[in-house]
Amino acid sequence: MDRTRDQLLDEYLVAAARLGDRKAFDLLARRWGRKLVAHAWRLTGDVDQAREAAQDGWIEIVRGLGRLRDERAFPAWAYQIVTRRSARQIGRARRDRALAAAAAAEPVFAPDAPDTADPGATARLRIALAALPEAQRAAVGLFYLEDLGVADVAIALNVPAGTVKTRLMHARRALRAVLEGDE
Repeated sequence: MDRTRDQLLDEYLVAAARLGDRKAFDLLARRWGRKLVAHAWRLTGDVDQAREAAQDGWIEIVRGLGRLRDERAFPAWAYQIVTRRSARQIGRARRDRALAAAAAAEPVFAPDAPDTADPGATARLRIALAALPEAQRAAVGLFYLEDLGVADVAIALNVPAGTVKTRLMHARRALRAVLEGDE
């Protein structure tokens, strides 16, 4: 697989940050901040919880970056950390209140949703994505919106690759039904 310019830049930034280059780490954080918050949102369904999970994830990333041996593994590694932090956030939310009630009260927020020529289709897609179960929404987001492969999504979500494929299959089926009007 040919690595893109962005992937090469990320690999360089990870290597430089690991060696203590503060500017490289700052740029890495700017490049990945929105992606990690978006991933956390797909898991939690709550913007504030997503931001907190991503922030907690960054603390763990800073502490563990020196132990990361393969710069190419950074995306899956970072997503995995944020996945764990998001799970902790969900656990806290369940203890405080019912997760379903909290998700229903929050506004629909779909970061980096694809643009289409038909604004109605975009709105239907955002609503359909928000209606997916958290596990499917996370898999779709990492696979389609973040361009991770099945293996990297499996690492990021800490599930087997077959589970990722199943979640993607069910999510595609649900999204297709909404977009084709078969709700």
